[in-house]
Amino acid sequence: MAACEQSSTASANARWPPMLGTTVLVIDGPIARADVSGLCERVRVLLEGGDADVVVCDVAALVNPDAGTVDALARLALTARRFGRQVRLRHDSGELRELLALAGLADVLPGCAGSPVGPRGQPEQREQPGGVEERVEPDDPAG
Repeated sequence: MAACEQSSTASANARWPPMLGTTVLVIDGPIARADVSGLCERVRVLLEGGDADVVVCDVAALVNPDAGTVDALARLALTARRFGRQVRLRHDSGELRELLALAGLADVLPGCAGSPVGPRGQPEQREQPGGVEERVEPDDPAG
């Protein structure tokens, strides 16, 4: 658990929110590769020692998310799923949401209900492709 408590780049604090069945894990800095195993261990300990169905990761401090951040959050979600639980993100930025969508993980790591970050913009409207038009030429032999 050194990555959670002693890392200079990422640390996590857990607290029980007023909602039953939920625990909050606050990630208070960028996640370095060395921090990932410690964060996963912290989630494992929280889930083994409690009755939470959902781990809410407060990611407000992740201001410049990158592929390493996405990988770390995916590993946290995988750890929770091994216990039949799930991870939800709170205070996730639009940039993090876009990275998760690009990686195909938007459904695996959803935001919390009432999260201030939601879908941005409208879906792109595209012109429908034209259909194939066939014409019969009187001189063409039937095939």
